[in-house]
Amino acid sequence: MTLDLRLDTSGDFYAQKFQPTQRDDTLILNLGPQHPSTHGVLRILCEIDGEYIVRAEPVLGYIHRMHEKMAEVMTYPQYLPNPSRTDYLHALAWGWAHVGAVERLMGLEVPERAEYIRVITCELNRISSHLLWWGAYLLDLGAFTPIMYAFDDRERIQDILQRITGSRLTYCYYRFGGVSQDIDDRFIEETRTQCARMKDRAKMFKDLVTDNFILRKRVEEIGEIPVETCRKYGATGPVLRGSGQKYDVRLAEPYSVYDRFEYDIPTCDTCDAMGRYLVRMEEMQQSIAIIEQALDSLPKGNVIHPKAPKRPKPPAGDVYFAVEGARGKVGMHLVSDGGTSPYRLKLRAPGFSNLSLFSEIAQGTLIADAVSILGSLDLVIPEIDR
Repeated sequence: MTLDLRLDTSGDFYAQKFQPTQRDDTLILNLGPQHPSTHGVLRILCEIDGEYIVRAEPVLGYIHRMHEKMAEVMTYPQYLPNPSRTDYLHALAWGWAHVGAVERLMGLEVPERAEYIRVITCELNRISSHLLWWGAYLLDLGAFTPIMYAFDDRERIQDILQRITGSRLTYCYYRFGGVSQDIDDRFIEETRTQCARMKDRAKMFKDLVTDNFILRKRVEEIGEIPVETCRKYGATGPVLRGSGQKYDVRLAEPYSVYDRFEYDIPTCDTCDAMGRYLVRMEEMQQSIAIIEQALDSLPKGNVIHPKAPKRPKPPAGDVYFAVEGARGKVGMHLVSDGGTSPYRLKLRAPGFSNLSLFSEIAQGTLIADAVSILGSLDLVIPEIDR
């Protein structure tokens, strides 16, 4: 009896297009869309030769929710919860990009205290995002203990943010012209305590994980991305800075009050997964430095513009506003026809650009190393599909 083990691809559009090369000793392997290392419904079609990848092609669209189209049928306030549903790990950055675009088009000034609060909360959210990436990445590589430490700290940050935002994940805290609620002394005290705690934890993270021989074997000289490749695909954030390019929207395209604080932009010129790892670990410390400076110089005053409109009607025109998210440059291109809803809203997702280079750098790598490369890109699939 002979068994036919070939996969029936008659109804799979992508598999039909992704035919094997002329070689007859390779195999088509699906990595995902239901696979823990893809962190969501991401599918990667791989042609493999034994344990080595000959070709790899990401297949997107499994969680496409039409966020851009939804903006056209919602008023500006109705759309406020949507941006945080794209990148749910750094939701506040996406919310900031949305309100920032509307404020820039309307010429709406944000009170100074509200700007400081935005910086503090957004940087707290950046730390929580990096913590989840750190724990999940190490879980992908086979280490279980670190994610427990990551969530220990992350839960504390979520407790802090929940008191003022009312949410633990998909925040809707920023408003056109400010924020929805002021922070209090308890928030300030808890934030300072958490910042001090994170400084102490950094040494433990280094001893437990960063200097671990097993981790280094899994990430050093793995997934090397030259800076030219980053530029070709539009990669930003820790992926670009892990290739030695010192680019950060907070400095390159200044917004809010970030120019009032002293902090470094971490880079690493190794261009490998380890470089991207080290950049993110140092970024958490830099976020702590920004938060502490903002708390020390927090001004008094309003947290929302007294004349902020309840139903904004920006003038006809278009505007682009970008912020530095945990995964890179988050951009909003807003086109207004003068109505209460955007005529068009284009979302610039950093994860999409970062993932696009995977096909090129995955060629010739081991399947196990491909998992390490994917994790080092810090992908959030709802952001990529939008």
